[in-house]
Amino acid sequence: MSTDIQNCNIVIPAKNEAEGLSQLLPRLLDLVEAKKIIVVNDGSTDETASICQRHGIRLVNHPYSMGNGAAIKSGARQATEEIVVFMDADGQHNPDDIPRLVEALGSGYDMVVGARDSASQASQTRHLGNTIYNRLASAITGHTIRDLTSGFRAAITEKFREFLPLLPNGFSYPTTSTMAFFRAGYSVGYIPIAAGKRLGSSHISILKDGARFFLIIFKIGTLYSPLKIFLPISLFFLATGSAYSAYTLLGKGHFTNMSALLLSMSVLIFLIGLVSEQITALLYRD
Repeated sequence: MSTDIQNCNIVIPAKNEAEGLSQLLPRLLDLVEAKKIIVVNDGSTDETASICQRHGIRLVNHPYSMGNGAAIKSGARQATEEIVVFMDADGQHNPDDIPRLVEALGSGYDMVVGARDSASQASQTRHLGNTIYNRLASAITGHTIRDLTSGFRAAITEKFREFLPLLPNGFSYPTTSTMAFFRAGYSVGYIPIAAGKRLGSSHISILKDGARFFLIIFKIGTLYSPLKIFLPISLFFLATGSAYSAYTLLGKGHFTNMSALLLSMSVLIFLIGLVSEQITALLYRD
């Protein structure tokens, strides 16, 4: 595989990112030909489409906003080169880092992620959340994951496309793709990057998306090995049920309905985890 930057497509999801694209596209055109840049216009209402047309790059239009993940999938389907690079349109990602990502694929990695430093996080709250995600994912996979949610990454196009049916249409495509690559036995590498401040307003709302990010924590485990999530919960109910049963038998002389419920929950949760494990294995059988 050639790791020449001319051997890659650059996919950029964009929703009302005219300001960022006006500065980003000229820099990208200094690196690759216009036809190798794919901007997916996710239902924008600003000048996003016209700016792309002005620079002659490939434009994929969604008739309405379908989500960041849906834009990533549309762009990946349009990629014609051996390598695909994903980056944001808001100015956070430095085009000069693209050759480093592509070059790292030549070391044998199937996907390489740009890992942001602590100074590149949008806020302390976001930094804390990403740290939790990274540590949890590292514990589950047994691999050091330096930035689970970074959207700046390069991958072998054919291998990335294998997981398009698994990717959500929302914002958690980086998490899903990383865990899917590990689960399938593909290698994932990281290079340090410094992300800049975004141009324009963010489409992420802490209040609106807080529950979604909380669910990502569970999705991390279920994408890799559901039993690693369900087994500790099952053991918790087993230990609680056993302790409560012993307490009621010794103190009251009888077995209570609550004891039966706790022990039954333990068995039920374990069986759900076991079935989920088998379903996950089927998803990755090819």
